[in-house]
Amino acid sequence: MAVNASAVKELREKTGAGMLDCKKALEEANGEISKAIEVLREKGLAAAANKAGRTATEGVCEAYIHAGGRIGVLVEINCETDFVGKTDQFKEFARDIAMHIAASNPRYVAREEVPQEEIEKEKEILKAQALNEGKPEKIVEKMVEGRISKYYEEFCLLEQSFIKDPDKTISTLLKEKISTIGENISIRRFVRYELGEGLEKKVDNFVEEVMAQVNQ
Repeated sequence: MAVNASAVKELREKTGAGMLDCKKALEEANGEISKAIEVLREKGLAAAANKAGRTATEGVCEAYIHAGGRIGVLVEINCETDFVGKTDQFKEFARDIAMHIAASNPRYVAREEVPQEEIEKEKEILKAQALNEGKPEKIVEKMVEGRISKYYEEFCLLEQSFIKDPDKTISTLLKEKISTIGENISIRRFVRYELGEGLEKKVDNFVEEVMAQVNQ
């Protein structure tokens, strides 16, 4: 069913869960707020939201080098205590995130990091594309907003689909880990280097290569 934007906002305010998670919960609950809250609680997403404001300054800087040394990633992931930062579960999560970054090549952690001038430039390009496609001006703005959402999904780590489970976004995976581990966890920053980046070279499918390595 179509979900009302005001209902998504209300559910987000009540639970603190992400907008996409709230939208999916409302769809599953046929638009009923109370049932949607239960859905989020069952998935651990509402509980995770309650921990999101707590200070997280411990954690790890996890490195991942793609086979042959062609891609290197360093990501900082924070938690609340040194104890959790040393657990196998936390380290495995950090490695999964580093591997995902190697495969999916995000530019930013979250949409809030994207410079406004970059978004405005992208909107201009998308608007010109829509008009060149012959779309009526009255619907172009809505089309542009929809395509900007796709832009965030492509370039913002938290909004990308997890390479090991495409049905989950990185944001959803993060909230699940917060709920399971019981501490606030945040992906603070990352750097990604690709051999020969910026030089003309053969384009390879790194997602397939990374996943083949995972499945060995």
